[in-house]
Amino acid sequence: MTDDGTTEAGMTEAGGVRLAYRAWGQPGAPPLILLHGLGEGAADWVGVAPAFAPHYRVYAIDLRGHGASDWPGAYSVELMGADVLAFLDARHLDQVDMIGHSMGGLVACLVARQRPERVRALVLEDIGVIEPRPAEALARPAGDLPYDWAMVLAIRGQIDNPDPAWWDGLKRVTAATLIIGGGPASHIPQDRVAELARRIPGARLETIPAGHLVHAAEPAAFTDLALAFLRPG
Repeated sequence: MTDDGTTEAGMTEAGGVRLAYRAWGQPGAPPLILLHGLGEGAADWVGVAPAFAPHYRVYAIDLRGHGASDWPGAYSVELMGADVLAFLDARHLDQVDMIGHSMGGLVACLVARQRPERVRALVLEDIGVIEPRPAEALARPAGDLPYDWAMVLAIRGQIDNPDPAWWDGLKRVTAATLIIGGGPASHIPQDRVAELARRIPGARLETIPAGHLVHAAEPAAFTDLALAFLRPG
């Protein structure tokens, strides 16, 4: 076990793409999947994963194009969702709880609407319904990056011109869903977060006024709220 409580770190072949992951908690416990935001990685969850570990086998995944996972050159939120489902198949996880932050929340939404039987409960952190917007020119940061810049361009292109089917299909989500908004300090319009809650059947909306990185800024408040909602056995 490492200092952050990680009990396992490795690589899983998932549908032809190798996905790096970190795991906390006991093998055989109910599974919880953590999906990070754009440009982040599994390490983004180190501050909160140990709070979930007494109740779950926690898996934090580097999505394709991030961290130690493969950088295959083909990127979309749909491909990331397919990777997550392939990860579940490879790990023999029939049904999971899932937490997604920002882009990871969008991926979690796609998984939950595509295969509703695979997701028991869903926590979405500071993500709202995305509306089309003018594309902004992006400048690549200098130096080596812990993610593929081509991935950033591809995902930002989708976010600038989102597929309406992402939101139209949310009525198929059957998972109990908690949406946590970051409040006025977040750059995500909170009315769009509320709109997402309206589109997912039975979704509950709560706000922790901590900005976009709720789980990093207020880890105890985030984990307490998530665990109270998830009610793991």
